[in-house]
Amino acid sequence: MRLHQLKSVFIFGLILLAITGVTAAKVTIFAAASLTDSLKQIASDYEKQSGDKIIFNFGASSTLARQIEEGAPADIFFSADEAKMDGLAKKGLIDLATRKSRLGNSLVVVVAADSALAIQSASDLTNVSVKKIALADPKAVPAGIYARAWLTQQQLWPAIEPKVVPTENVRAALAAVESGNVEAGVVYKTDAGISKKVKIAYEVPAKDVPDISYPMALVKESKQPEAAKKFLNYLDSQEAGDIFKKFGFVLRD
Repeated sequence: MRLHQLKSVFIFGLILLAITGVTAAKVTIFAAASLTDSLKQIASDYEKQSGDKIIFNFGASSTLARQIEEGAPADIFFSADEAKMDGLAKKGLIDLATRKSRLGNSLVVVVAADSALAIQSASDLTNVSVKKIALADPKAVPAGIYARAWLTQQQLWPAIEPKVVPTENVRAALAAVESGNVEAGVVYKTDAGISKKVKIAYEVPAKDVPDISYPMALVKESKQPEAAKKFLNYLDSQEAGDIFKKFGFVLRD
């Protein structure tokens, strides 16, 4: 009898594995580097609920958009600006019905945690004590484009541009400050919040910050459109919203 029961349990387990294998999906998200920590936590919670596997490709939104244009296998694009999403939309590469501007952010100037530099205004970045300033590439990457727009509005870009060290993405700009290779960097407030090696020297006032918007959408060539839509819905849920807020993001309507 015991052997019979063990066989029954074994067979039932195989059936469950088979069912799980059939229903579980792998959803690939191309997401802005600044979303790394929040999305990893959200995905961990979602995987436990859904059984699906969430796979990430984090990087500069400009790089990710180009990869999608070239046919890289993505199910969802989560950009750090509207322009990169607009570019894909014009080429018919995203499902417009699923597009939503989910998050907002702000800019800060960061210095090394042990730095004695005092940055009390944007103009302080022109001081001789600030020799190098790390920015995500201001010609292509959203965080750098936002920073350049802010400094241009302050009529400081021509004086600051020669000091700029362009980086691959905003996390690389943060790393440059952490390493001491530059005196300061302009990053999102959410990025500053995840590092113990830097401190915020100056918060860009809300009135001076460009409109920072993170849209998300289903990629039309998605191999898992239904599973991807379910995860998009979860990203728009209160549970996910609470995690985004914990990491310093602003929820947009």
